Amino acid sequence: MGLLAAPLARAQGLHASPVVGFLSSRSPAATPHQVAGFRLGLAEEGFVEGKNVSIEFRWAEGAYDRLPALAGDLVARRVDVIATAGGSPSALAAKAATSSIPIVFNSGGDLVRLGLVNSFGRPTGNLTGISQFALLLGPKRLELLSELIPKAGPIAMLANPNNPNKNERSQMEEASRRLGLKLTAFAAGSANELDAALIAIASQRFDGLIVTADAFLDDRRNQVIAIVERLRIPAIYPWPEYVREGGLMSYAFDVADGYRQAGIYVGKILKGTKPKDLPVLQPARLQLVVNRKTAKTLGIEIPQSILLRADEIIE
Repeated sequence: MGLLAAPLARAQGLHASPVVGFLSSRSPAATPHQVAGFRLGLAEEGFVEGKNVSIEFRWAEGAYDRLPALAGDLVARRVDVIATAGGSPSALAAKAATSSIPIVFNSGGDLVRLGLVNSFGRPTGNLTGISQFALLLGPKRLELLSELIPKAGPIAMLANPNNPNKNERSQMEEASRRLGLKLTAFAAGSANELDAALIAIASQRFDGLIVTADAFLDDRRNQVIAIVERLRIPAIYPWPEYVREGGLMSYAFDVADGYRQAGIYVGKILKGTKPKDLPVLQPARLQLVVNRKTAKTLGIEIPQSILLRADEIIE
């Protein structure tokens, strides 16, 4: 299959050896599973990095203001396709940088409201991709936290005000009212803001914490996990990596498989498929991951109702 891919690409006027741009709002250290999944998807379409395709990586490392220049650099490099990672900020930066180079995003939030696509079934323009739903799962995470702590009082929330998905906070506030919880949001969009937020959370009494899906926070997850553990606050996180590194609980779609699907889409585009002919995919599987070791450290008994639904239990 790989031998057929290069002639097809050349027939469209692309590079003799296709070049894929990979634009991420995160850092390489925080995303090894995602990159591995992306490469796997490319390979399924016959494209192997270093053999018949090359990948130009650009990392914003949680600094959203760096994304426009990084996207512009990939456009100047005249890559054949741009794959974006780390949510909607990178996808929006790529969209603003080019209307001709195909873009495959891996993004959360309301994609139509954000202007990335006009519809999921048949997107117009040069964009298609994977809908993470990561930023739409916040209310469900809050429900799980309330199930874990049935008589919970105040709940803290860490959120990046620089994230373009502005409706997440209102969704969370609506869910907290429905659940009878008092939710207090703390802005964490820079190193100073994150430090101040964690100090403020430590100085007040909170029964739980919810960390929102955000590239800046994800790149600093070790710092967040360590402080939350020291404060002995039950917390739910947006990605399984938090839990595998010591966090208590997460609820998200299968991240690696989402990037594998993005790699498949990039491969199809390199073979000649138009973005508009590739519907936006939605995650087929959601994952609930719990860490019983952390629960024991916190003195919490995870309810059987949660354990029975867990896809992964870390002992």
